[in-house]
Amino acid sequence: MRIRIEDVAAAANVSMKTVSRVLNNEPNVREEMRKRVEEAVQRLQYRPSHSARSLAGQRSYAVTFAYENPSLNYLMEIQSGVLEACRAHHYNLLLAPLAYGDRESISELTGLLEHFGSDGFVLIPPLADDLALLAFLEERGIPFASVTPRAGNGRMGVTMDNHAAVCDLMAQLVELGHRRIGHIQGHPDHGASEWRLSGYRDALQLAGIAYDPELVVAGEFTFESGVRAGNRLLDLSQRPTAIFAANDDMAAGVLRVASERGLSIPRDLSVCGFDDTPISRHVYPALTTVRQPTRDMGRLATLELLKAIRQPGAGAMIAVDYALQLRESIAVAPG
Repeated sequence: MRIRIEDVAAAANVSMKTVSRVLNNEPNVREEMRKRVEEAVQRLQYRPSHSARSLAGQRSYAVTFAYENPSLNYLMEIQSGVLEACRAHHYNLLLAPLAYGDRESISELTGLLEHFGSDGFVLIPPLADDLALLAFLEERGIPFASVTPRAGNGRMGVTMDNHAAVCDLMAQLVELGHRRIGHIQGHPDHGASEWRLSGYRDALQLAGIAYDPELVVAGEFTFESGVRAGNRLLDLSQRPTAIFAANDDMAAGVLRVASERGLSIPRDLSVCGFDDTPISRHVYPALTTVRQPTRDMGRLATLELLKAIRQPGAGAMIAVDYALQLRESIAVAPG
């Protein structure tokens, strides 16, 4: 027999309204009462009826996760965090793969909203900076939380100082004696690509190393683009002694290229990435990288969105910290 909200209220000895407020994480519920309700929910294994909640609250109790990101490692980490927050607050999660800058793709959202409804959107790069998509949501009054948007493109969500993180990572390479450091850029539509290139250039300047455009190669945040860019850098007559790739997937591509050429990592070439996704720990040697707490970023962005859904005008842009992960893929520069 299906457990009803009335059963939870009776087990916790509170009103159904109190149960509803606890389930929706509304404020002004005494902690002792909240604990009783949560214990009753767990004991009875109660699962809220989304259709009943929608009718009662005039909400869909669904959040849409919109994405177009070539790095599956990054994507799955963020999605896990979004799903964690949705489950904790009894929300459904809808997935909306969209094409950046494609107005036809965005117009298809009208059908999705008509059929399923959505109380809000979580956007990740590059969609966090898709002006057409942002206008679409704003015109319809749909709140959205963004993960690392460019300045001005998001009121709430999560951000991180990519520029400072790259400067710190580059300082490690310089300290190890590297002066010829290659860089593989990310996808041009991503704000992170700009921030990481800027950090690379500023770190070189700070170390008194001249910027050499020959050492900067375009990538797309994919393993395959890392392979192509790695080959270009290692084909140079004076190849770099270290390569910083703008994400872990591309750095893993460089490791592949180096192995095929018989180069020893890190004796002959130091390699580092960015994000600290699982691939950075699964490859050999393990990648030095910047830990961007991607799962937490998805979760925190969703929590800020849920605040705004419950109380229009609430929700903020949260800054998270990075951490260098110094592993076996970098060493003292050869010679």
